[in-house]
Amino acid sequence: MATIGKIGFLGGGNMAKALAKGFISAGLTKPSGIIASVHPADKMSQESFQALGIETLVKNAPIVEQSEIVFVSVKPQVVPKVLAEIKPLSANKLFLSVAMGITLKTLESSLLPAARVVRVMPNTPALVCSGCSVYVRGSQANDDDAELTKRLLEAVGTCEPCDESQLDIVTALSGSGPAYVFVMIEALADGAVQMGMPRDLAYRLAAQTVMGSGHMVRECGTHPGQLKDNVTSPAGSTAAALRHLELSGFRAAVAGAVEAATLRCRQISEQQT
Repeated sequence: MATIGKIGFLGGGNMAKALAKGFISAGLTKPSGIIASVHPADKMSQESFQALGIETLVKNAPIVEQSEIVFVSVKPQVVPKVLAEIKPLSANKLFLSVAMGITLKTLESSLLPAARVVRVMPNTPALVCSGCSVYVRGSQANDDDAELTKRLLEAVGTCEPCDESQLDIVTALSGSGPAYVFVMIEALADGAVQMGMPRDLAYRLAAQTVMGSGHMVRECGTHPGQLKDNVTSPAGSTAAALRHLELSGFRAAVAGAVEAATLRCRQISEQQT
């Protein structure tokens, strides 16, 4: 099994913080095994990392020098500048890029030939070790790199290999997906509150319902439509509710959200090339 060395984060955004906290919570590494570069003006990220016991710096070069595994977690528009800065230090390092729209070709051409690159797309539930991630190997990444990537991401949820051509769709589905689900949880709770339930109870029940339903889909191996039918009695309350959702265009709205997000991801990807 590949050894997990020092992990460095270039950038202190929400995803970097979620992954770092997830790795520590999962027992995969200790705070001393992680280091991060954070913009000097980003006091909140500095404090978030330091609260976890993680050392933060304001320069990128020392992160690469001290780390075997480097997460590229800055905003996409900043990636070219950051990679140009650390390119001379990139040989024999494993780079895991979470930067949306930055292709493997671009990443590899911006680093030394001996650098190994993997594109990854996790999501923020990694913060509570319930993330959903995919990865794509670059041309220089070997089997050990793939194993190590999978091990890191499975420590904070699920992880599957993926073709690079699917990454914009992955971003729209599982990357942005938590936002859609949070809106649904909020809406479920709002409906219950409208009918007289205390809000704190409504949020707990709505969140657990969504979590349990997702778990059933993953574990039962039964089509979601069949699981839906199993809950729906003839002329019952669920049937009435589902009819209301259909009349309100619920399916089309959710599918359309994924489509809109995918198209936006493709626009951003084109702007980066």
